[in-house]
Amino acid sequence: MTAIGAAAAEDALPAAGPAAWRRAIRDWLEANLPPAWRADAIAPAEPGLEELKAWEARMYRAGLAGVAWPKAYGGHGLTLREHLIVSQEIGRMPMPESVNSIGKELAGPILLAIGTEEQKKRFIPAILEMREIWCQGFSEPEAGSDLAGLRTRATHDGKVWRINGRKIWTSGGFRAQRCLLLARTGTLEDRHRGLALFVLRMDAPGVTVQRIRQIDGEAEFAEVFLDDVPVEEADALGSPDEGWQAAVRVLEIERATNRMYRAWRLENELRHLVAACRADPNLAPLLADPAYAQRLAQFRIEIEVLKRYVEGVVEDLAAGGAIGGRGSLIKLHWSEAHQRFAALALELLGQAALPPAPEVRAAQRRFRRIYLRARAETIYAGTSQIQLGIIADRILRLPRAA
Repeated sequence: MTAIGAAAAEDALPAAGPAAWRRAIRDWLEANLPPAWRADAIAPAEPGLEELKAWEARMYRAGLAGVAWPKAYGGHGLTLREHLIVSQEIGRMPMPESVNSIGKELAGPILLAIGTEEQKKRFIPAILEMREIWCQGFSEPEAGSDLAGLRTRATHDGKVWRINGRKIWTSGGFRAQRCLLLARTGTLEDRHRGLALFVLRMDAPGVTVQRIRQIDGEAEFAEVFLDDVPVEEADALGSPDEGWQAAVRVLEIERATNRMYRAWRLENELRHLVAACRADPNLAPLLADPAYAQRLAQFRIEIEVLKRYVEGVVEDLAAGGAIGGRGSLIKLHWSEAHQRFAALALELLGQAALPPAPEVRAAQRRFRRIYLRARAETIYAGTSQIQLGIIADRILRLPRAA
């Protein structure tokens, strides 16, 4: 098996350049990803949680996680440009989604930005080594996209913080050891003031997790009840009044660079759909039908636009810039485009010859799942309406209605 390793990746970049490193990453993924785990597999095998944790730990040891994080905390000390190359190659492969994307892509960057030295050394290596899985405790039954309206309370009893409240749509909450929790230290009328971030232990006394069944039959989401849950002072992130700014940064990351590989994964989905259609006598002629050809070409354009968005953000961040409102522009673009594409894929595949060929059955299985999961993509991380409001306010600078 090919292995690039963290040290090998670092050595290769100055000597051979990004192209050789990209090739090494691609070779490692193709050699090590179990074929049955691919989303386009004819005979798929669903990996279990422990298998996925072991796989992601191997990816980290190979240099494919924590790419741009400091070496002092277990990262590989490279740049966002190298992180983008890794993300592109991960996107090319129809591999399982990370079971710790919250930890790697949301909690980790916030810990690096506002965490204490002790917090960084305690939490970051555990995220990368897959010893601790994280979830995100932001949304509430009465405060989904409007985070300023959240009601979960954090009060200090002189020794520890006490958390009381309820979180919902907590992705992976049932398997997580830690939660990036946003709670209110002030009054509800304070809105943006008096909010704080905490690192919550999911096994702490007073935490109850109830899984939520989804439209696709899975139960990835959870509702989390918090009854006088103790949180040590050492697990408070930043100051009590820094929570809103930190939450905004989390959401900017989630909307712009979380799952940075998304454009390249959408490209993989498009290739899979076209290949399945070409393998079917009923579907192959439809690829040349002007109505379908135009819609497929439009999605191809939308993928390229998304690539440019992501690459532009990476370049700006590498130059010391900020994501800002562009996170909403990116999130709105990919979520709306992906829903349209998922509907198109099912429309096409529904016209396949009967009985479907194995390649077509594999595509039908994959795109049914994509279609159902895509229903939530215009809701989580802020609804499309919220994104439009942010774009109008922060990018277009439109005046507010009187």
